[in-house]
Amino acid sequence: MIKKRLAAVVTVRNGLAVQSFGYRRYLPLGKPEVLIENFDRWGADEIILQCIDRGNQGPDYALLDRVSRLGLSTPLIYAGGIDSVGHAVRTIQAGADRICVDAMLHDAPNEVRAIAEPLGAQAIIAALPLSWQAGELLWRDYRDCRDRPLAGQVLDVLQSGAISEALVIDWQHEGSPGAFDMELVTRFPVEKMPVIACGGISEAGQRRSLLERPGVAAAAIGNFLSYREHAVQALKKQLAGLPLRPWFHQRQAGI
Repeated sequence: MIKKRLAAVVTVRNGLAVQSFGYRRYLPLGKPEVLIENFDRWGADEIILQCIDRGNQGPDYALLDRVSRLGLSTPLIYAGGIDSVGHAVRTIQAGADRICVDAMLHDAPNEVRAIAEPLGAQAIIAALPLSWQAGELLWRDYRDCRDRPLAGQVLDVLQSGAISEALVIDWQHEGSPGAFDMELVTRFPVEKMPVIACGGISEAGQRRSLLERPGVAAAAIGNFLSYREHAVQALKKQLAGLPLRPWFHQRQAGI
């Protein structure tokens, strides 16, 4: 049986890890390296490092360099500023295991296919901030704060096999306890693409309901992991019976 995953999300703005509320309001948490190191020790299945203010600056290679020096045992997904094949390749060379693309899907979806040539589809995740409004699935562009239906070109790329998973972000409820909109995964238009659900996932029953869905490969949690030590282990205890990957101490013991 395919194992499900719990991913820890570290959101970075102005060089600091922040607690985000709908990507509109932020509270500082400290150095991103500290949070990442903690999530690695506590047994997250993967860590999503998203730098949300890169714009046209490109990826934050300096931050990636600092993170790579931590000697993580947890796979690292990087998002932020990737807008070319060169950026994608260099990001992997800088220490990320996988990359997540967002603006590139809006601006140059066919270039995303080109990334799969040097890196392979398994290294590429599509970041899709979505909302369900008036019976329609809408895709947000953070740059102009406009919501549009998923473009045909983007759907073609998602269905092409050039991308391994979709990070489905409930941007409206991100930071709100227990508020993830299940319609986003129910209505997701690419049936065979595994989904990483993200945004407002804080309650045990909600996490279980999400991870029980065949199309949901992982739940990504940010704010709700940041204020309690060993929070990942506590969540896995709550999800006993699901095909989750073992905790870090079990992996070390070979269980």
